[in-house]
Amino acid sequence: MTEEAPQPHKRRVRYSGKHPRSFEQKYKELDPAKYADQIAHIIAKGLTPAGTHRPICVDEILRILDPKPGETAFDATLGYGGHTRRLLPRLLPGGRLFAVDVDTMEMPKTEARLRAEGFGPEALVIRKMNYAGVLGLLGEAGGGFDCVLADLGVSSMQLDNPERGFTFKADGPLDLRLNPERGRPASEFLKAVSAEKLAALLAENADEPHARVIAAAIKACPVPPATTAALAAVISAGLKAAQGKLTGDEVKKSMQRVFMALRIEVNDEFSALDRFLQALPWCLKPGGRAAILTFHSGEDRRVKKAFAKGEAEGIYSSVAPTPARPSPAERRSNPRSACAKLRWAVRSDKPAV
Repeated sequence: MTEEAPQPHKRRVRYSGKHPRSFEQKYKELDPAKYADQIAHIIAKGLTPAGTHRPICVDEILRILDPKPGETAFDATLGYGGHTRRLLPRLLPGGRLFAVDVDTMEMPKTEARLRAEGFGPEALVIRKMNYAGVLGLLGEAGGGFDCVLADLGVSSMQLDNPERGFTFKADGPLDLRLNPERGRPASEFLKAVSAEKLAALLAENADEPHARVIAAAIKACPVPPATTAALAAVISAGLKAAQGKLTGDEVKKSMQRVFMALRIEVNDEFSALDRFLQALPWCLKPGGRAAILTFHSGEDRRVKKAFAKGEAEGIYSSVAPTPARPSPAERRSNPRSACAKLRWAVRSDKPAV
């Protein structure tokens, strides 16, 4: 048997100055297991280490879902695994947690971390799939779930990496796909959509007040924006030309809303959420608990209406009268949690129809 040649040592990316600026240079943050003290220091400052994600409303979710040994749970959005890591020990011994995600870049990393922590396949079942297809797991899950969690939106790992194209804070390809292997990137979508449809999309997906101005500016570009920086520049120039009194912060908020609206469209997020909410009563056992974290009004409206309709029909025995919000301490510690809303529902014993 021939021995493999040793791999040459690869030096880390060097940077000028005291602190790394670009994503790929943040070698300590990108290796949290090796630099645990530095990671703790970053979190203590109210920041999220690059390439990681801090789970939101963990204590509130644990109180709502109340997972018990022997029960079966479903994490609809595995992400970095923060919620799964806290839920699973409460299901043991004897319980199982099914977790799904569509991000083919991040999911293998998360699975490797969780397996290394001792969560084997007998307790943690991970599938690459959209959570809207949850009904396909019922046979394997024994017919239903005692606890269901859906943490919607986008993870910090995706936001931080410029190559994913989720943010205008660093230049990268204008992609925005949660699964880079499926669908078309945002740059291709912008080439095909009309100004009228784009304006309607910005208003519907993100409540953007300057939707028509921004859509017109994007479609007037002689070269359609193909990078995050190019799109940000078009938005800024278009708003300043048509709405000269806007502050820099107002322009920034519009940029955030445009990127969010495009991400929702590219990934068909509202359609997936609607299908999931329709399937949810069929997935919960009698007395089963569901918790859903949303991050903007379009998501929250859908969850609120579905839960209210289910309660009126007797499918849910109780639902959240108002959404829970992250505590002031959590919002200070993790500013990315500020816009989160948490709603819950408890399944009745009435059969779904």
